[in-house]
Amino acid sequence: PGGVSLQIFATDIDTEAIDIARKGIFPLNIASGISKERLSRYFVPTDDGYRIKTEIREMVVFAQHNLILHPPFTKIDILSCRNLLIYMDSELQKKIIGLFYYSINPQGIMLLGNSETLGNQSSLFTTVDSKLKIYSRSLTNQSSELLNFPSSFTRSVSSVSERQVAERGTINIQSLTDQFLLENYAPPSVLVNEYGDIIYIHGHTGKYLEPAVGKANLNIFAMLREGLRNEFHLAFRRAVTKKETVIVRNIKSQANGNMQTLNIDVKWIDKPELLYGTVLVTFLDVMETSVIAPTKTGKKGLQTVRMKELETELQRLREVSQNTLEEVQTSQEELRSTNEELQSTNEELQSANEELTTSKEEMQSLNEELQTVNAELLAKVEDYARVNNDMKNLLNSTEIATLFLDKDMNIRRFTNQITTIFKIIKSDLGRPFTDLTSDLLYPGLVDDAHEVLRTLIFLQREIPTKEGRWFLVRIMPYRTFDDRIDGLVITFINITDQKKNEAKLLLSEKLNRILISASSDIKIVLSNDQKILDLSPEAELLIGKRREECLNKNFLQLFVPEESQSTVKNRIKMLLRKGIYGKLKLKLNSANGSVRSVECIATPSLNNLNIAEGITLSIIK
Repeated sequence: PGGVSLQIFATDIDTEAIDIARKGIFPLNIASGISKERLSRYFVPTDDGYRIKTEIREMVVFAQHNLILHPPFTKIDILSCRNLLIYMDSELQKKIIGLFYYSINPQGIMLLGNSETLGNQSSLFTTVDSKLKIYSRSLTNQSSELLNFPSSFTRSVSSVSERQVAERGTINIQSLTDQFLLENYAPPSVLVNEYGDIIYIHGHTGKYLEPAVGKANLNIFAMLREGLRNEFHLAFRRAVTKKETVIVRNIKSQANGNMQTLNIDVKWIDKPELLYGTVLVTFLDVMETSVIAPTKTGKKGLQTVRMKELETELQRLREVSQNTLEEVQTSQEELRSTNEELQSTNEELQSANEELTTSKEEMQSLNEELQTVNAELLAKVEDYARVNNDMKNLLNSTEIATLFLDKDMNIRRFTNQITTIFKIIKSDLGRPFTDLTSDLLYPGLVDDAHEVLRTLIFLQREIPTKEGRWFLVRIMPYRTFDDRIDGLVITFINITDQKKNEAKLLLSEKLNRILISASSDIKIVLSNDQKILDLSPEAELLIGKRREECLNKNFLQLFVPEESQSTVKNRIKMLLRKGIYGKLKLKLNSANGSVRSVECIATPSLNNLNIAEGITLSIIK
């Protein structure tokens, strides 16, 4: 479902054992050691016993293989070799383990038998489980141990990606001199990877390289000028294969209408480490010696020069022919190995063809039904996958820790945020919820969960944790689409900031109340809708009423004469809208029942967004 393909290579030195394994037939007595569910899922009963199902058989490629003499399989993720090394001496074991290191991908897994160890090759692998003999391939770059195997190939090193070297802080005479020499005397060169892709170009290479026609291609084989490709291809292949420097001399090519002669150095780079696995191609122009016109005594010398040129050309052609012959021999060996694998595959295909012929009639009769059922299942799977993705993204986007339980209080599902509260991992799915440990100071969580499951009544509590966090815990019944109760949903909403703000607000209110109570000024605190939030003791004396009688009552209706209410209200709204303080003259109903004219300073209370959330009237005595 996730697009992962699985390919298993099963090998043995015994051809007869391979033939038996290819059939995929197991005796009847395997039923005693395999569960009925697994037996029906992966095996098909036959007259001879049980045959492995086709979808499993198709994953396995059987081949006769000599571990010591034959070329190894490469790019393997999991390698299992149990109870083989115990039959070999220590030297051969060392070579075999080196071969395994070469064959396995980085961080790949290797399984050995219970009586087998890595010996002195432990640096190549990291122990995952010493009891089960499970090892992981280390990142150590060691391949020299493979050179003693006749058919082994040198492990290819991945091409160097573009790496930036930090600029040196101090520029000295030596670096300037080196830079001058490099720019003025170093020959044109190209740095490529083992496939010929150009990584870096030094100097002017236009006489040797030109852009290929068509889609842009920075591969040196496509950009070489005519006359250079044949010899260069052979030299490059030899340099990469044998990891040595190859020089091609006196190659003639045409550039800009002129014939040029040059030498090409193809050097495999193994140091420094950053450039390991790359190839440096250097172009060196060869100055041809001009031929002086023949004289009566120099005609024979001219013929000698010409003969030397022909001999040089003949020697170069011989070298090209020898390189070509070596290439052909190498290709023949590779083709021979490929042919053996194809023969093994052909046998499997023949066996599969016989099975397909036998099953053809049955498949035809079931084909229409399967197509119909498959279409329905495919639609359901797509719907389920879409809903599952939507559900997963929704739960993660809310950033709310959520825990799903079944009727037996077993864990059915959870979001990633739940791991910050409970000690839980993916393997805990299906375990009882009561086995989990958490940081919550909530000993009654399990009892509350049972109570909600019994009464089906929603429950909500604010619970702290050991380290001072606060969570709003909600326990709700899990209802299916057909309105059945199938467990519980428990959410944990982080309200730590809210609790901190509440504590700060409460403290601020207490401090404000203390300040107002201790003040000798006449202060009246109003909300945006002119309701009284607080009074100072002096204000209580002025209006003749206690603070508790006035809280949350409209200030204008309670203490301002009716004819002045509209003017005072508009003035207060203007100050709140602009967020500025100002003086305000108004009439108040005093304690003795008379109307008293007062002057006050109105100061708006601004929040973090500079928006007024209330106003304080300080009456000038």
